[in-house]
Amino acid sequence: MDRDDGPRVRVPEQRAPEQPGTADTLRFTVLGPVRVRRGSELLPSGSPQQRALLAALLLREGRTATAHELIDAFWGEDPPSQALATIRTYASRLRKTLGQDALVSESGGYAIRVGRGALDLTLAQDLAAEAEKARVAGDRCQARTLINKVLGLWDGEALASVPGPYADNQRTRLEEWRLQLTETRLDLDLEVGCHAEAVSELTALTAAHPLRERLRELLMVALYRSGRQAEALAVYADTRRLLAEELGVDPRPELGRLQQRILRADEELARPADEPAP
Repeated sequence: MDRDDGPRVRVPEQRAPEQPGTADTLRFTVLGPVRVRRGSELLPSGSPQQRALLAALLLREGRTATAHELIDAFWGEDPPSQALATIRTYASRLRKTLGQDALVSESGGYAIRVGRGALDLTLAQDLAAEAEKARVAGDRCQARTLINKVLGLWDGEALASVPGPYADNQRTRLEEWRLQLTETRLDLDLEVGCHAEAVSELTALTAAHPLRERLRELLMVALYRSGRQAEALAVYADTRRLLAEELGVDPRPELGRLQQRILRADEELARPADEPAP
């Protein structure tokens, strides 16, 4: 098993310049099942392979995907002999659903022209950027509110049931971003004194992601601030045992320093950031 606390990922990608006035009535989701709506009407998204094409184009946020890129997204290193014809067939079917203006052919590939705010992922990225600005400015309550709005855009697993290696990679990327957002929001919860409420959520998350040390660090702080010092230390002991058994490594230094502060009954650690010193 790989250690979970690697480099932080940046989910937002460089977008193509927005094309005004195209596909304005369409709304798309990728943070869950891949869906498309026109107004209140849910449009048919076709077969899993057609949804894979739709997802691959949506995740490029208006940039053109070449035929080679789409073939690689669908089949990786083992495409069928009729791969290009198959892609063209799926694109033709998708164009009938979306309309001529939404799915365009150019430069040997395809692009979906998405109106502003029409894709849940771009909305999530914009809200996350606003949340980070609020956090940096010290407005923790606003940052928490905005991050909760971002997390509320998810409807289960991103790109649910979409096949292909590209979809698999993007699912992993989006799930990592979702976890990072959750960690940031939980950190804000602790900063404003919601440690008791955070314990149950962190307990469930650490069970689901046992090697993710940041979650265990937050759980230790939440337990300590809830007056449960022994349980906080038990989390560290369990983390050390698990990392040794699974990966043959020790906890990262930050976790060791946190354990020492809890052992010393550090009064500053016991206070949320918003609570003044006595």
